[in-house]
Amino acid sequence: MSRGVVGVTSRSVSAYTLSDVARICGVSQRRVRYWERTALIGVVPRAGTGERADDAAEPSFDFRDLVTVRRILDLLDQGVPLRRIRKSADAVRERFPELEPLPGFRTWRDSPRMLLHHEGAWMEPDGQLVLGFVPERGEGAVAPLAEHPGIEDAVMAARAWFERGCELDVERSTWDEADACYRRAISLDPGYADAWCNLGSLLFNRGRRDEARHHFARAVECAPRHVEAHLNLGTLCEDEGHDDRALAHYRQSLESDPLFP
Repeated sequence: MSRGVVGVTSRSVSAYTLSDVARICGVSQRRVRYWERTALIGVVPRAGTGERADDAAEPSFDFRDLVTVRRILDLLDQGVPLRRIRKSADAVRERFPELEPLPGFRTWRDSPRMLLHHEGAWMEPDGQLVLGFVPERGEGAVAPLAEHPGIEDAVMAARAWFERGCELDVERSTWDEADACYRRAISLDPGYADAWCNLGSLLFNRGRRDEARHHFARAVECAPRHVEAHLNLGTLCEDEGHDDRALAHYRQSLESDPLFP
């Protein structure tokens, strides 16, 4: 008997715990805590103070921190050393104290060279403008400047479309609208693993298993430790009698989040 698959639940809160960030981004809590303690990523200021939380306290993170952690992981996967990421971020923060640079960093083609999108222009971390920067198009490539909506704005808009999709996909009568919302989120942020996963779940529920499998696989490509996507791929493999592959996906889910029910 075919079983159902799971989607990612939308969070309407503005702050996330350390375990939330680790689970959503597929990274260890120790690693996130180290990045927070060494100021690679920020924390939500304590209410009414505008100050960072005490080092001994449990840190809390906002949505921009999630975006930042995802970007760090993407850069690491592309072969950029952590020390270069930190050095580049520090250089930008020194020059533009009001700017959180990491969500805007992108690599140049297949090299570890990093560029930052800021106020409609591309620049080196030291502030040197890059004129006429139009990389070759392809999956993961940055759009030409005239087409680019602004990285941070696009990511936040993608989050809003994703949350709207989560509200709509609970009722069969609004599945078409939910489908459109998830696709819009992906068009704004092609690396949005949660949107790929939830669209896959929606397609599965409509009987489109092959398309669902593709979307779960895309979620894993975007976030190799994505809990729900691996669980769903495991379910599909088990239903089809591919037990070894199913076990591999289930084990990856447990490794990513040992407490996931």
